Amino acid sequence: MDIKIDITDSAQEYLGGLLDNHDVKGVSVRLFVTQPGTKYAETCLSYSKPGEEKDDDEVIQLERFTVYLEAMSLPYLDEAQVDYQTQNLGGQLTIKAPNAKMPKVSKDSPIEQQIEYLLHTQINPGLSSHGGDVSLESITDDMIAVLKFGGGCQGCSSVDLTLKEGVEKTLLEAVPALKGVKDVTDHSDTDNAYM
Repeated sequence: MDIKIDITDSAQEYLGGLLDNHDVKGVSVRLFVTQPGTKYAETCLSYSKPGEEKDDDEVIQLERFTVYLEAMSLPYLDEAQVDYQTQNLGGQLTIKAPNAKMPKVSKDSPIEQQIEYLLHTQINPGLSSHGGDVSLESITDDMIAVLKFGGGCQGCSSVDLTLKEGVEKTLLEAVPALKGVKDVTDHSDTDNAYM
């Protein structure tokens, strides 16, 4: 994927200094977006120790270090800027990613991205009124989305109805390749259940 990311010279200098002083030799940087395409999106920068890189990472090789970009975050990192500004009492590293909150999912996007997007934008906002949420655990070879409920949905007596009439119906209509959903939540724990 062809995306533009600007890591300014001052940011490279600052990050290079941090990495030079890190306890782990060969540590790099990972850039990713949590809850991409939603109003809750956060652009994050973290250390990446040798061996933590993933096969589908996009790699930016800079003069002093390597930056690994999480594959699922790539569309949301386009036009991002990492900068470091010196201030009176030190400095501040900033990350601006104007596309982080913008939905970048289409019918051609990987099925995991399509499902994550639907969970974050259509399903979880409704479940949050009951203090609940649902997340994608995996997709089976026979195209079943394996889901896990949390918060007020875990142990809720209406979870089967929510799963079949709400979650499954929404996902199957929007993602035709999907054949069904499966709940792997342990509903015997009813401590936080919405009843």
